[in-house]
Amino acid sequence: MRILKVEPGKAPYVKDMADGLEAIQQEVQGLFQPVYVEDGVILCCNEEGKLNGMKPNRWLEDDIICGPFFLVGDDHEGGFCSLTDEQLNRYTQRFREPEQFTGHEPELEPRMEFFCW
Repeated sequence: MRILKVEPGKAPYVKDMADGLEAIQQEVQGLFQPVYVEDGVILCCNEEGKLNGMKPNRWLEDDIICGPFFLVGDDHEGGFCSLTDEQLNRYTQRFREPEQFTGHEPELEPRMEFFCW
């Protein structure tokens, strides 16, 4: 399937990725965490990127993603699918410039949120 790969310090690029957990974990270099960016698009990043000391990559809203990540389509049935050309163009533009970090951003500190019911 066609994904958009985004690595620290590099411009995003289109890549073909095999389906399955092993391929996903290989792309993010470890355990993965899906983040729903919008309807039809999922961002997959390393769940422990900050804890493992991976390089800061890009801002996503009010947080910094550390380590490589990729964007993939959501098939709305619990699986992934290729991104459309329009989605590839939109996210290539959004993440086109590698971001500079000082290393002192408070968002780089690992944190946990606990929810009680």
